[in-house]
Amino acid sequence: MHITLKQLQVFICITQEKTITAAALKLFISKPAVSMALAELEKQLGHKLFERKNNRLIINEQGRQLQPLADEQIERSKEISRLFKPAAQSSGKLKIGSSNTIGNHVIPSLLGDFRVTSSQSRQSLLIDNSAFIAQQLKDYELDIGLVEANIFDSELQSSRWLQDEMLIVCHAGHPLAQEQQITLNELENQQWILREHGSGTRDFFLKQIGEKLTDYEVSLELNTTEAIINCVSAGLGISCMSKLAARHALKDKRLVQLDLKLGEDITMTRDYWLIRHKEKYQSPLLKQFIEFAQNWKLPF
Repeated sequence: MHITLKQLQVFICITQEKTITAAALKLFISKPAVSMALAELEKQLGHKLFERKNNRLIINEQGRQLQPLADEQIERSKEISRLFKPAAQSSGKLKIGSSNTIGNHVIPSLLGDFRVTSSQSRQSLLIDNSAFIAQQLKDYELDIGLVEANIFDSELQSSRWLQDEMLIVCHAGHPLAQEQQITLNELENQQWILREHGSGTRDFFLKQIGEKLTDYEVSLELNTTEAIINCVSAGLGISCMSKLAARHALKDKRLVQLDLKLGEDITMTRDYWLIRHKEKYQSPLLKQFIEFAQNWKLPF
């Protein structure tokens, strides 16, 4: 059996792109070359690695068994290449995924500190909701994820990272802004401006606030916190968001924080999570970043 790195690269790319055409475009090779590499790999292994459905290639059980091993071989080959290049200690590239609040308000400081201590300046950052970041990790598109929602998935490993305070906010002219302290009952029949389903902030609202209300309306559903801040500050409704995300708008008095009377069944803090694929190979650079992130503290 003579399996080549090219065949493994083609295999991994197809698992990510789902079609021969897309894989060929990403790898800058012809479609026949991709098809030939996959066919030769499957012939040597004696197993099909994908199910063919409407021109799409869906990874099967044999393919899933190969996936972490192929990923490791490719990453190790990159390490060998980097080892004999100048400044090898600062080479390599991290593919980081983060949910919106973390990506916009935490990651810039984290990466700034990491670059100073490691002299490593090559990272890509994908910002989306927690559910999407988790799927990208499962598809081997990312090395590490930093998210607001605790993802329960047998393929992923989660560990608590940082803690954040959550707030109920409104416009200064909102009737609730005149109250020194509000109760849960006063949040009934309000118009809420919330993040989309799949975001950690939306999950937090549903579990800590939404499930305890009998009548509320989601008047707007938006996929960025900044858009929510602008809508709330325009008097379109109230929202639940991270103190980190709201801090500048609170300082500028575009938003007002409501003091919610907390009961034993309500908490306004949440954890941030570091998530990774259980089977993905951890390069020295990835291990270095994980250790740095786990020991890092928020500067504000």
